Amino acid sequence: MHSVLLIDDDHEMSAMLTELFKRESVELSVVDDGVKGLDAALNGDYELILLDVMLPGIDGMQLLQRLRQQHRDTAVLMLTARGDDDDRVMGLELGADDYLPKPFNPRELIARVRALLRRTANTTMQAEKLVAGGFELDPAKAEVSCDGQSLVITPTEFDILRCLMQQAGQMVSKDQLSVAALGRKMGPFDRSLDVHISNIRKKLPSKPERIQTVRGRGYRLTTQV
Repeated sequence: MHSVLLIDDDHEMSAMLTELFKRESVELSVVDDGVKGLDAALNGDYELILLDVMLPGIDGMQLLQRLRQQHRDTAVLMLTARGDDDDRVMGLELGADDYLPKPFNPRELIARVRALLRRTANTTMQAEKLVAGGFELDPAKAEVSCDGQSLVITPTEFDILRCLMQQAGQMVSKDQLSVAALGRKMGPFDRSLDVHISNIRKKLPSKPERIQTVRGRGYRLTTQV
């Protein structure tokens, strides 16, 4: 069974999701407090964390920030208030892999969870190493380096880099990258991919412009570093 951590203080929703995930072969652990949730996230062995923004103790943003500061790269799906775009962008900037607005359709949540779990599993199944644009990517070990320096990246950032490296020197459309990294096509006002690309650039030891923006169309990893 897959192992997923839900950090949310909505007890009714948590009980519903626990039963729902059982049918999906997912073992759901539930914590209703931000402080306890951070401890569980840091010390537990989970494939995915479902993280609410509004929590007692410390909020979801603080929790996510501390999690990433500890170099834990567990996939995180943020649960945000519907229409609160600032929370979504902030969550992505802090290292969330994806977000889902509340209230959500349980089927949509299951689809997002399946996509994240599938991508996490595929990372280690596709063992071909890639070298391009100063990057070295090893799917078997889930490791990436740039100019010889190891990078700490999220599963979504890993998939974006892998897609760009597989087509190094060529423009990769935003829809293609979104499907490869998020498991879905981009919506008309979806900024997720742009934020993920920005986060990757910030982590590079030099020459962030090696990931080029093709305005309005997509991105390209240059082969000339």
